[in-house]
Amino acid sequence: MDQLKPRPPNSTPLTPLTFLERVATIYADCPSVVYNNITHTWSLTHTRCLKVASSIASLGINRGDVVSVVAPNIPAMYELHFAAPMAGAVLNTINIRLDARTISILLCHSESKLVFVDCQSKPLVLEAISLFPPKSNRPLLVLIEDDDFPTPQTSEFIRTYEELVEKGDSGFNWVRPKSEFDPIVMNYTSGTTSAPKGVVHSHRGIFIISLDSLQEWLVPKQPVYLWTLPMFHANGWSYPWGMAVVGGTNICLRKFDAKIIYDSIKKHNVTHICAAPVVLNMLSNSPDSKPLKHSVYILTAGSPPPAAVLFRTESLGFVVHHGYGLTETGGLVVSCTWKNHWNKLPAEERARLKSRQGVRTIGMTEVDVVDPESGVSVKRDGTTLGEIVLKGGCIMLGYLKDPEGTSKCMKDDGWFYTGDVAVMHPDGYLEIKDRSKDVIISGGENLSSVEVESVLYTHPAINEAAVVARPDEFWGETPCAFVSLNGKEKASEKDIIEFCRAKLPHYMVPKTVIFKQELPKTSTGKIQKFVLRDIAKSMGKTGSLIKMSKM
Repeated sequence: MDQLKPRPPNSTPLTPLTFLERVATIYADCPSVVYNNITHTWSLTHTRCLKVASSIASLGINRGDVVSVVAPNIPAMYELHFAAPMAGAVLNTINIRLDARTISILLCHSESKLVFVDCQSKPLVLEAISLFPPKSNRPLLVLIEDDDFPTPQTSEFIRTYEELVEKGDSGFNWVRPKSEFDPIVMNYTSGTTSAPKGVVHSHRGIFIISLDSLQEWLVPKQPVYLWTLPMFHANGWSYPWGMAVVGGTNICLRKFDAKIIYDSIKKHNVTHICAAPVVLNMLSNSPDSKPLKHSVYILTAGSPPPAAVLFRTESLGFVVHHGYGLTETGGLVVSCTWKNHWNKLPAEERARLKSRQGVRTIGMTEVDVVDPESGVSVKRDGTTLGEIVLKGGCIMLGYLKDPEGTSKCMKDDGWFYTGDVAVMHPDGYLEIKDRSKDVIISGGENLSSVEVESVLYTHPAINEAAVVARPDEFWGETPCAFVSLNGKEKASEKDIIEFCRAKLPHYMVPKTVIFKQELPKTSTGKIQKFVLRDIAKSMGKTGSLIKMSKM
């Protein structure tokens, strides 16, 4: 046995790029990408990716160089998930909703050599480039044109995207990774925190998470997938590569609202959607909402979905699957795997169970909730708080140029520490209660903002809710609720506080309620709590009247 070692035939580096050639063989004439009046087949997508990859290489892009893209969910964005790494580059997708200053910082930090720019982001990126430090290297720019948005190609751009396709070599011998641990993508985290970090993933990690995500969601062959989740957010939870595995049809949307989603479902016979809970809320509260004629499977994650929102969404005919992941895991690695006997439970109880994050996916090695100080597993009682920790092949290589940050979360005990606070239920299913920074400590009691938000979402007048800490002279911190109303009913601060008082322990009841037209969000619908925390802090401390009401 000792003589049986890894050899070249059995140790070829794993990479998701091999999915593309396979799907082009099996589903050559089947639709791969649909956008407005454009329909590509898998054979054409394969050819286009090879051509773009060869053109990227011809521009002097070498193995390991960063290639960035600033674009929404359009065909070029999908193709670049294959084409850029097929040229040996590391793909960096950038959030189109960031400001020019931030994009400038990210491009400088990543040392991006080439940037693909969507026509509608042209002014933004040019402003970002103008903010580069003097004498610093500027990346090459390629313009992604769109017939619906005519944009002149100015001198700053060396080519258009379609020119790269036209001049590329369809017989290009694409650059395979030397090691499966070679980097393939690098994404900057945004989420609910204000300090982005460059998360680097390997070919191996993306290969694993792409297959794992399909298996856990039980995605069949040739689904019709509607792109509402931005591909610039954790590479669309790995589904650009995943759809190539199953020969899916990618319905691309530059932008969307509830009406566009419902119209797309009807027009394209959509079967699968990934979406943040805010999209579920939008679909269930929209005037365009109506029962579906066929089931549509929605995978949601990003923040704990309130049970009330899940209940409303599923009553329309959507089948919601809930999971948990981070930019650092490349996709969803914890899933609320459904048990058949739960179908016999009342609807509200089913929604409550489905709002939990669940158990590890098959591709993960271990998942636990531990005391962050001792590293010991918390009790499986559904109430003891701890930090979610993970082990598995799809966890990132680390943060770009940040060894200290990498070591802080990837510790010598073998765990990746997520910073997410959760409980472990007696049945082994975990449930997130908060980000560690979002836990409110009031009078020595740790309270979960998520738990308070879940109650707020059951109020008939509330559309969105977020709870953060507000400084308090006596209690240290008290809950401060930010809400937007749905327009169906009226509600005052007093009404909402009394509603919560009837459903929560008094120390968890918001002592302040702030009404807003809309809560600040990231591009994927996560409420930006750091913005709300700053507002609550600027309001000053609550005083003696609040102190008396709590007592």
